[in-house]
Amino acid sequence: MLSTPILLDYQSSTPCSKDVVDSMKPFWSDIFSNPSSKSNLAGINASAILEASRESIKQNLFLKNKKIIFTSGATESNNLALIGFARNYYKKTGNYGHIITLKTEHKAVLEPLNQLKKEGFVVTEITPETDGLISEGHFEKNIRGDTFMVSVMLANNEIGVIQPIENISRMCKSRGIIFHSDFAQCLGYMELGNLLSDLNMITMSSHKIYGPKGIGLLLIDEEINLEPLIFGGDQEYGLRSGTLPLPLIVGFAKAIEIAVFNQKKNAEKLLSYRNTLLEGLLENNSGLLINGSIEKRLPHNLNLTVLDLNGAKLHKLLKSKIICSSGSACSNGEPSHVLLSLGRSFKEAESSIRLSIGLSTNLKDIKQSINIITNTINSLR
Repeated sequence: MLSTPILLDYQSSTPCSKDVVDSMKPFWSDIFSNPSSKSNLAGINASAILEASRESIKQNLFLKNKKIIFTSGATESNNLALIGFARNYYKKTGNYGHIITLKTEHKAVLEPLNQLKKEGFVVTEITPETDGLISEGHFEKNIRGDTFMVSVMLANNEIGVIQPIENISRMCKSRGIIFHSDFAQCLGYMELGNLLSDLNMITMSSHKIYGPKGIGLLLIDEEINLEPLIFGGDQEYGLRSGTLPLPLIVGFAKAIEIAVFNQKKNAEKLLSYRNTLLEGLLENNSGLLINGSIEKRLPHNLNLTVLDLNGAKLHKLLKSKIICSSGSACSNGEPSHVLLSLGRSFKEAESSIRLSIGLSTNLKDIKQSINIITNTINSLR
């Protein structure tokens, strides 16, 4: 038995890198003023550091004509984007329009949309194909005359599939539909190309890219108007009131800088380890199903269903040896709605594992994980 379990759950969260921690140090105790307090020199200095971090993010992501709104994380960013834009749409038009999303979206997208349904908006949740990818033809057929917003995540947090966002974006743009996408799992792991400029609203998270928890951002086109969800101080263009956590913002900016700079090198390393892990598991085990497209997928994600065994027992035996997941980190242990949407049965969804590789993972970890998972499957069968 291993003294320390092997960590293969880096899509749930990542540790802060040393460079990120070092970048934040001065802003906990030395430079601690409120960046919103501009009536004194210390506050003005803090405000300048805040804007320097914002500018650093814009430069590293090559952003043009985008506002950066700092939030507490991806969940708040998704809520602000979806609810904020829909309520503003109703305010301007007096109409409850139509919104399109996928059944496999993160709950931080599906739950805000459920709230909007309660308020009167119409929401269509499209079921993806069995490989987890959306059919572009199916998507187009669901567009209505009153469709005003679409939310489709670039890469799924559970099965890692990368959606054909460029083509969906073109369909939306030609019809004047606002397109939001959750990029929480993508930054630092894949080339983003023109997507950052093509999409209207984009969510990002710090703790997925070796930055601090408690900070995220929402990118929006400069001309987009949102209704705020939090009131009280008029910070962040009046869209997100509250004292801004300067240390976390500085750390997030540093994490983005590092993630973008090392993206290609890191993706190649992660993909090599992921493929070694997959090949070893398939070679040593029968009855394994890969969940989601293996070709159009994040390099550090692997999601497998293990047939013909008890899922609860599988996870119970693995948890002291490998830190992995049965689904989203926010799913409270329920069978994955993503896998059920792909056609997996309740039992199959329960006997699935998400293995996500991190920058600290090494080849020894991969080989030990193959042996541990194989031995566990054999013992249960």
